[in-house]
Formats: sequence, C-alpha cells, structure tokens
Amino acid sequence: MNQLLLTLFSLLTIAGCGGGDTTSSTEPTPEVSEVAQLADPSAVVTEVKGIDARNKGDKQGPIHLHGNVHVSMKGTKLYLYESEGKTTSKIDSLKIADATYDFGTKTYSRGFYFIGNGDPNNMTPIILNPDEADVQIDFKSARFDALKDSPNSGENIAWNSYYTQEKQFENQIANLRKSRSQSSFKERVDSEIKQKEDELRAVQLRVAEENAGTYLAKFLILKKSANPGDKSHYWDDIDFTDLSIMRSPIIADRIQDYMRSHSGGEESGFLNCVDILKEKAAVNPQMLEFTLYTMLDGFYQSGMENVSMYILDNYIFDDDCGADLSDVVKQRAQGIVNLQVGKTPSDFTIEKVDGGKLNLYSEVAKNEYTLVMFWASWCHKCEQEIPVLKGVYDVYRSRGFQVVGVSVDNQRVQWENAVKTNDTKWPNVSQLNAWNSPVAKEYRVTQTPTLFLLNKNKEIVLKPKRIFEVEAFLKANLK
Repeated sequence: MNQLLLTLFSLLTIAGCGGGDTTSSTEPTPEVSEVAQLADPSAVVTEVKGIDARNKGDKQGPIHLHGNVHVSMKGTKLYLYESEGKTTSKIDSLKIADATYDFGTKTYSRGFYFIGNGDPNNMTPIILNPDEADVQIDFKSARFDALKDSPNSGENIAWNSYYTQEKQFENQIANLRKSRSQSSFKERVDSEIKQKEDELRAVQLRVAEENAGTYLAKFLILKKSANPGDKSHYWDDIDFTDLSIMRSPIIADRIQDYMRSHSGGEESGFLNCVDILKEKAAVNPQMLEFTLYTMLDGFYQSGMENVSMYILDNYIFDDDCGADLSDVVKQRAQGIVNLQVGKTPSDFTIEKVDGGKLNLYSEVAKNEYTLVMFWASWCHKCEQEIPVLKGVYDVYRSRGFQVVGVSVDNQRVQWENAVKTNDTKWPNVSQLNAWNSPVAKEYRVTQTPTLFLLNKNKEIVLKPKRIFEVEAFLKANLK
C-alpha cells in the first residue's frame, strides 16, 4: 500500500441540489471565524458555533409537502425519496393530475429528501425539517433541478441559493485539478485550488450564520471538521447520536477526508482510522451500522478490498462485535462478500441487444469460464480492451470460454451502434439505466470496464483489471 491508495479512496457524491446567484465571499463574523480558522491542528474544538438548541439532534414531526410542477408533467408520476448518506430510498409517490402535487401532511425526520419522476438523472434534493410545517416546492421546468422555487420555505430558499454557488466553486476547482496534470506550475495551481476551497468554506459559514438554528446551518458547518489536522479529535464536533446527520452526505464526505488526511496512505493507517471511527460511532446502534457500511462500501468501490474484508471480518460478521448489528446491514454487506473471489455473485436476467433475454446462471452453466464485462459505448478504455478481448475470444471460444457484455449505457441507439461497430460476437445485454441500472448497483460497478471471470459453478475465479490477465488465466486453465 502507498500513496496510490489515497487516490483510490473516493466515495460517490450525492446528487445535485439547488439554485440561486453566485455571491462573492464575505468576511465571516468573529463567531463564525472561530470555526473557519481551525486549520491549526493544535486548536481542538468540541462545540460547533451555529448549532444550538433549535437544530441540535434529530426531530420528527408533521410536514405538509406540496407545490406546482411544469405543465409537461401532467399525468406522470412523482416520487419522493429519503436520503441515507449518498443513497436514496423511495418512500412515497403520487400521480400528477393538474400540474400540482400534494403529498399531504405526513411525519418526516430532519434531513435531505429528493423529488423526481422516477428517472435517477432527473431528481433534486430538498430539505424537510419539522420546524417548517408547511413546505411548498414549485418546479417550473421538466428538469427538477433547473428552475425551482420555495416560496414559503426559508430553509429551502437558502439551500437553493447556496447550492448554485457550491456547484460553481466545485466546477472551478475541478477544472483547476484537471489543468494541474498538464501544468508545469503545479504549486501555483495548488495555491489557486486552496484559495477556491477557502472561498467556498467562507460561503458555507456565512450562509450557516445567516440561517442559524436550521438543519441547513448544521449541514454546512459539519461539512468540514472543526479539527481537521488532529486525528484523535477530528470527529469531536460530530454528535453520533444525531440521526439527522445520516440523511446527508456529511459522514461519507468526512470519511474520505479523514482517510486521506490521517491514514498516511498505508493499509495499517487505514485500518487504524477505521478502528477510531468505529469507536466514535458505537454510541448509537443505527449510526454504527450506517458508518460501518459507508466505510465498507467506500473502500470496496475504491478497490481496497483488504480494508473492506477487515471491516467485514472484525465488525460486521464477527460473533462479538457484529452481534448487535441488524440483519439489514448484514444482508447489504453480504452483497459485497458475494463479489469476492471464490464466492457466487447474484444472478440476473436482462434483455439482449438482438432480442430475447439472457440469464447469467444459465449461460455460465454452458461454459467452463464466462467473463462478465461491464462496459459502455462512451468508454475509451473499453474501446482499447475490446479488440484484445475479441482475439482472446476467437482462440478460446471453442474450448469453453464465453463473454457476457453488460452495458451501462442509457440510450439504446448508442448501445446498439457500439455493439455493431465493435463487431462483438458474444451476447450483449443492458438495462439502459446507466450507473443506476440494478445490475450495476448489485455488482458495485462504478467504472468501466469492470470484469468478473466465473467458472461453470458460478464462482468468481478472477477479478482482472485488464484482458491480458484473462488471457493468461485461460492459457493456464483451458487446454
């Protein structure tokens, strides 16, 4: 393990939220400045300014959620989702009859929720907080995150305005990081990146101060640790009994920052950070499950399976440490276990590009080895690997080797054209829902190509990064 692991460890970002004007950063007041100036590792803070009796902890209560939608939405379904870290779960739905919607008055807990039409690429986050009993959210476009208004919700007005600024800052930072790899003045680019990050933090603290006592204020303040340079006190500003934090990306984002800042890029350092955070979260069973699974999924998706297995063996499936965890988190964790070498991944039945459906287990049973390849029409690495795979396929197909191409495209035309252009002879399937395809989620696919080589007993025998690894395996095992 080395510095490469710091680059590998990255978590998925929560879907976009908001609207408003870009505002240049202003000087924070002395009270907020105390939080902003905590880059000094020796300054240990245990209380966070801006979090008070009004927004401290979780809260449940009745909220009337309703509003107007764009006329083109008439007759379609509207869905409401609750967030959990960086994932969402559907909790309500209704059919839009007359360009208005009304979910009625129901009990909600503080946090981020999403509204959309069922398309994972067309949904937008809102804040529901029982402190506001009536929330009207109006959508003036068929794109839910394009033109959004919240006439009677001060918290959502502030959230919409802030998020537009955040997106602009993040785009600027992303462009600077992209240019850094091509620049001979890396130190200067790093300084510009730091300046933009500081400006964004100043905006966060200013908005939090202007909306003191709200869930938004708590979210913005806790996005960054009050003690970023102190490994032992990094989490002191987080109340792990506050379940409202789970309905935001706070924990996921800060785990990423914590691991990068305090692991040293070594496996032992990552494991030590896992142990520390596990102890912090153990004060509440729900928060413990949430934190453990967030770390588990993040490390797995970053390709750091040794750390994932450490969490599984020591904290989730261990007879002592895992005894109090619910069956739900164990079942979710089992999905990752099933993607390890020697295990059996989930079956699927998906439509083929040339008609009919393919069942994975049935196809696997026909062959000695089957390569499941997740790919996409727009993937340049796939373009490079597919010709190599075609050569391997031609050599070993008659000896019991099969390929199942699983596309993560979302447009049928692009998918069909790519299959035709590549002239692939193996079966190709797709659910045409991009990264949100159920099969992509089940197999934890976050990049293409992703490869799994299965034997005829449906067991994973290899998780190669490149096709030449498949060829070497077949050469040794298919005579």
